[in-house]
Amino acid sequence: MLALTMVPTHAATTKATPAPTAKASAKPSVSAKTTAKPTATKKAVVKKKPRKKVTITPSPKPKWPPSGFKANGDVYAKIPNAKELVGTASNSKILTAQLAQKVDGVAICEKYSCGAVQVASLDGCTWWEVNSKLVGETSATNKTLKTFGSIRTLAGKTTSKQITTILIISQEPLELRHVVTNISAICHKEPATEKIPSTTYKSATN
Repeated sequence: MLALTMVPTHAATTKATPAPTAKASAKPSVSAKTTAKPTATKKAVVKKKPRKKVTITPSPKPKWPPSGFKANGDVYAKIPNAKELVGTASNSKILTAQLAQKVDGVAICEKYSCGAVQVASLDGCTWWEVNSKLVGETSATNKTLKTFGSIRTLAGKTTSKQITTILIISQEPLELRHVVTNISAICHKEPATEKIPSTTYKSATN
């Protein structure tokens, strides 16, 4: 900015006025600031671990004959205990339905003496025939064992090595504590001519 000195106009004499001096205001100094550019951070490279190879081992073939089964030629049979029978029924709709049958509002094997047999064959069977006896004490005072009746039970087809459980039902009251015993199983190859499944009970007293 320039500073000017003014002289009054009524002065008689003219005096030399010094030349105006120009004062230069110092320009503000501009300091150049350098903004540091952000440095790019390199991401750490994560090395992928090699995947472990999974070897699939085939399931071993089921043991044959199964544990506890007795053989007669190519036919195998086993008498299951109560725990095994319950376990089998939980996986068999047919056996579950048989045990659920009711007589006079009571489950059939809670009214009558029952037994069971598990059977299988190497080549399969068109149908099965199971024969058994119902044996028990003669009376409450006479402990001599006697046969009270015979049971003939027919069951359906099975394929090779297929295990099926056949329920054997008598017509004698459970409270008499009779036992189903002398069980024999026959594997038939020819077509059946009788009703299957079915149960026939013959009392020894008849």
